[in-house]
Amino acid sequence: MAQITAALVKELREKTGAGMMDCKKALTENDGDLDAAIDWLRTKGLAQAAKKASRVASEGLVGVKVDGLRAAVVEVNSETDFVARNEKFQDYVAKVAGVTLEAGADIEALKAAAYPDGGTVEAKLTDLIATIGENMALRRAAVLDVTDGVIAAYVHNQIAEGLGKIGVLIALESTGDKAKLAELGRQIAMHAAAARPEALDIADVSAESLDRERAVLIEQARESGKPESIIEKMVEGRIRKYYEQVCLLEQIFVIDGETKIRKVVENAKDTVGAPVTLKAFARFELGEGVEKKQEDFAAEVEKALGA
Repeated sequence: MAQITAALVKELREKTGAGMMDCKKALTENDGDLDAAIDWLRTKGLAQAAKKASRVASEGLVGVKVDGLRAAVVEVNSETDFVARNEKFQDYVAKVAGVTLEAGADIEALKAAAYPDGGTVEAKLTDLIATIGENMALRRAAVLDVTDGVIAAYVHNQIAEGLGKIGVLIALESTGDKAKLAELGRQIAMHAAAARPEALDIADVSAESLDRERAVLIEQARESGKPESIIEKMVEGRIRKYYEQVCLLEQIFVIDGETKIRKVVENAKDTVGAPVTLKAFARFELGEGVEKKQEDFAAEVEKALGA
């Protein structure tokens, strides 16, 4: 039997929003396996979503940079929100987004890339840490490009040009009117900021994610007491709903509340003057999946568990 530590209970609670003792029971039932415990809680209806880790806050900024047919988005984390308001930090994030256009999205290569003011991206971050006195990290990056079309960007909670809490890039391929294409891209980018898609389309959903979702749905259906023949149909119907939740092209456009994004893009040819393809997207939400240090809460868990 694996030891169920207070830290593990704390992590599960932050990821699922479930009660402390429910989290302890879930871990006990699943021999300390965190992912299995999350699924167990979902099966019992004690967790509201597949990944509440996205709600766990971490500070810093998301930065976006668009340069013609190529665009980049980066996330740089800090310990406190105070740093995000620091002009030196903002300047760093903006410049790193620009460097990413040339260096690419690989973090190690990006760290080693030349920084505009001299030295490397990593060396400049080290200097910032020493100057500001707070730990920081270049966490992730993405780059999109198109051959003919536009890349639209949207930054939510923007505090400076191209800097905010959520950054979205939408890559649209089309030979049509670029101004109208850019407006369509911005609307879809705003949709993605709100709707939190995880994949572009059904084909992009990983087999691992799908298998895990199916397993949870099967257990939920069995809890209803229905026969296996009915359960299979129930699960398939819920899988379709799952695709509508996580696939951008399958989601309902938040602006009109009734049309799938796939159809919105298809219909755009009449306005843009040529067929449109949504080639790719990138969505970074600050602190998504990053655990925030909460020493007082950890102490609370220790006390509740009698540790």
